[in-house]
Amino acid sequence: MTDATTNLLDFDLEALSAYCERLGEKRFRAVQLFRWIHQRGARDFDQMSDLAKSLRAKLAGCATIRPLPVISEHVSADGTVKWLFDVGAGNAVESVFIPEDDRGTLCVSSQAGCAVGCRFCSTGHQGFSRNLSTGEILAQLWHAEHALRERLKTNGERVITNVVMMGMGEPLQNYGALVPALRVMLDDHGYGLSRRRVTVSTSGVVPFMERLREDLPVALAVSLHAPDDALRDPLVPLNRKYPLRELLAACKGYLERAPRDFITFEYCMLDGVNDGDEQARALLALVGPKGPAGRVPCKFNLIPFNPFPASGLKRSSNERVQAFAKILIEGGIVTTVRKTRGDDIDAACGQLAGEVQDRTRAAERMTRAPVQVIRPVRPA
Repeated sequence: MTDATTNLLDFDLEALSAYCERLGEKRFRAVQLFRWIHQRGARDFDQMSDLAKSLRAKLAGCATIRPLPVISEHVSADGTVKWLFDVGAGNAVESVFIPEDDRGTLCVSSQAGCAVGCRFCSTGHQGFSRNLSTGEILAQLWHAEHALRERLKTNGERVITNVVMMGMGEPLQNYGALVPALRVMLDDHGYGLSRRRVTVSTSGVVPFMERLREDLPVALAVSLHAPDDALRDPLVPLNRKYPLRELLAACKGYLERAPRDFITFEYCMLDGVNDGDEQARALLALVGPKGPAGRVPCKFNLIPFNPFPASGLKRSSNERVQAFAKILIEGGIVTTVRKTRGDDIDAACGQLAGEVQDRTRAAERMTRAPVQVIRPVRPA
């Protein structure tokens, strides 16, 4: 990208300061500019009244603040909002805002599609096109925050209090763009979010979990979905590269620097596949003192599966989910069942599909090997 079209959404504060220095400006000008972009949602340099006219003229000639075009916006009966953003070349990504009494959470995408190919995720079945840039990641937050402020008439008060990198894509496979975006989210001159309120969700890219621990440890959620390698391999193909022993060791190591004293394990409840009492007990053993990494402080978030035809999988019954949770809770593990939100607009967990020009032939690969699990018959 040339200087004539430099997108300032691509810069964290350090990078923006360096850019301003190249324009002959001092650091405090970068702070002012950064605040105008992220805190006030300004796009027009002429709006930035405390910047010198000479700087505004320079910026107008060499830079832009480039949002993502909004293809569609859908609002659920429960207040959830889903946006479909155009990222070019036939690709589109989705973001979801989830309002709650004590918080407003934005689910942000990091890739157009996903190359991990988890069996129960409709994004994975769409395949993978490309990584998003830092500016494309931040543009989702930028649009959502300022559009919601205007809609809700907040008089400039922040609407989004939490960000979860749980949209389309595996965030840690786009590490170079992810970290600057996280810095902007956390920066007091940007969105001012707490590290405890920014969560990166990963299917278990162990080397980048270790890098994130050193570079910018935020809250971490790990897509677990199975208590052993034999079951996790077909459900989460990345497990073949980074099996549970390595993953749990990385989780334990991450806690040395993490803003929270536990790892959140996400567990999608699949009928007849991973939802039996024996699997619940195996999970207790996996994260307990005799597990492969020793005791791993954690909580489990059980996620009701959102079925889609290509998966060949079914949602566990509510009774089965509750029975599964009971075993974990009685075993001393904090366990929650995720409340499904935005079902009527396909905005619930695992439903974000967007539009992806697949370069990975995902549909062909993922229909070749159905998941088959033989379990003991449950007592009547």
